[in-house]
Amino acid sequence: MRTSRVLSGPLLALGLVLGAAAAPAAADSTPSASPSGDSSAPTEAGTSFRTATEIDQGQTATASGSAGDYLYWSFPADSGQRPTVKATVKLPESHTTQTWQIDVYDGLRRRQACQYGAQTRTAAQGTASVELACVLRTVRAWSEPWADDPLPGTYYVRLTVLGLKAADLGLPVHAELRVDSKDIGGAAAVDGSLAKPLVPGIAVTSRAEEDDSSASAVLSSIEPDDGWASGWWSDRWVWTGIGAVLAALAGIGGYTLTRGSGHPRQVPPGA
Repeated sequence: MRTSRVLSGPLLALGLVLGAAAAPAAADSTPSASPSGDSSAPTEAGTSFRTATEIDQGQTATASGSAGDYLYWSFPADSGQRPTVKATVKLPESHTTQTWQIDVYDGLRRRQACQYGAQTRTAAQGTASVELACVLRTVRAWSEPWADDPLPGTYYVRLTVLGLKAADLGLPVHAELRVDSKDIGGAAAVDGSLAKPLVPGIAVTSRAEEDDSSASAVLSSIEPDDGWASGWWSDRWVWTGIGAVLAALAGIGGYTLTRGSGHPRQVPPGA
């Protein structure tokens, strides 16, 4: 009974910590989403990095163009997120074989490799549409200067057709693009962070704020819903707390077992 009373307090604390861990984990495992038919979703795409159309994660952006055009969009991605870019290209009824591809670039315009997904697909003659997907690596809060790791900031998506035949040049196409992210949590946490996210115009804006000037050139206005570096809290903190509680339980249990039940009955008190 005494051992049960001793252990009941730490066990209750462990239960509370596990409950706290379950809630963030459930939230982290749910990709971001937005209601269908969002009227604020963009209906056009840019033609270069500088004119890329800004979209939020969870929005389904659309654009109409011609085969042979380069279509560009940009979106924000914060540390701990694993973005998934999906694109659907609707083709005209009559066309030859076409190969479409999506490429994703980070804020430094470095092409980012896809972990998996059909980044390039070929639509046979007469195919109505082609679907593309690219799952990026998890965005890191900090990285070595020589590394090619994805970092927080603006990401660019380029959609284009490869090796287009002259007969298909200029044919009308319709594209849909959507970006969702999964929050990886403490598994992607690193010791360090960028001073500023890799967003176009961030240095100019910061300098204008320091100089208390109202004139600033902002080349990008998109950011995560909770602001940059919103993922400072991760489940790594929770599991660290769980480890501390388990260590305390082990210490209390070991002390209880080695202490014994007290003075033996058959031995006189003065012995």
